[in-house]
Amino acid sequence: MATTSRGTTDTVYQPKRSFFRSRRFRHRIAQAITYTLLLIGSFVMLLPLVWLVRSSFMSLDQIFAFPPEWIPEPWVWQNYPDALDVAPFARYFLNTMVIEFFVVTGTVVSATISAYGFARLRWKGRDQVFAVLMTTMMLPGAVTLIPAFIIWSELGFVNTIVPLTAPAWFGGGMFNIFLLRQFFRGLPRDLDEAAVLDGASPLRILWDVIIPLSRPALITVGIFSFLTTWNDFLGPLIYLNDSRKYTLAIGLSQFKGQYTSEWGLLMAASTLVILPVLILFFVAQRYFVEGIALTGIKG
Repeated sequence: MATTSRGTTDTVYQPKRSFFRSRRFRHRIAQAITYTLLLIGSFVMLLPLVWLVRSSFMSLDQIFAFPPEWIPEPWVWQNYPDALDVAPFARYFLNTMVIEFFVVTGTVVSATISAYGFARLRWKGRDQVFAVLMTTMMLPGAVTLIPAFIIWSELGFVNTIVPLTAPAWFGGGMFNIFLLRQFFRGLPRDLDEAAVLDGASPLRILWDVIIPLSRPALITVGIFSFLTTWNDFLGPLIYLNDSRKYTLAIGLSQFKGQYTSEWGLLMAASTLVILPVLILFFVAQRYFVEGIALTGIKG
């Protein structure tokens, strides 16, 4: 509104802003582009998995047909029973799960205690020790491979699962310690002070206060540890000599070496090996995403 010299009021015309030039429209365009790129990226990432599964239900001629056939015709269901018959995958699975139990348990327990010491307890040289330990993450695994093998060989533990499981009980890996430390530091210290006033010891505070509030982060560490152990090929290859003690990763490699021409059986065996990992991801996806997100926010 505007007032003239005669005291009258005139309405100032303001042109209506076009929807196509508004901020809301630009935001929707940006969202559409983002979702389109994410869908394309997801399709590219899932393509090898789809190819693996469809090949597990095909004969050799169908797998290498050109142009490619995405839907098996006919479905060769016999690849899965044949794959289980030519290799003792039940034994490999049992061996892997035994190692998984000790590694995941040791990692979660030891990493939790170590991270609690670095995040919630005050002691001289704490930050300096943590900085030195962080530098170990920069060392390639090949640097310590030979010294570690010599030590386990001198102790007489080669061809046992001890070299594959014992290290998890001594810290659980620097990455896991760092992840939990960042989460623990984000928890209010008032909880510790209130527990101390009630007479709780540091271990009591860890068990009754910190751990119940850190379930997403602990589950995330457990998932990381499970996946690392499940996919570990070099460790079992170096320390296990008896084929009866092989894990799934080694067993699948041996399967490939003996039956390189049976691609249908190889695809079926590979699908069986990755199936537990897929199930674990879909079951624990909510905790995994929540643990990563909260760790980043409270870092």
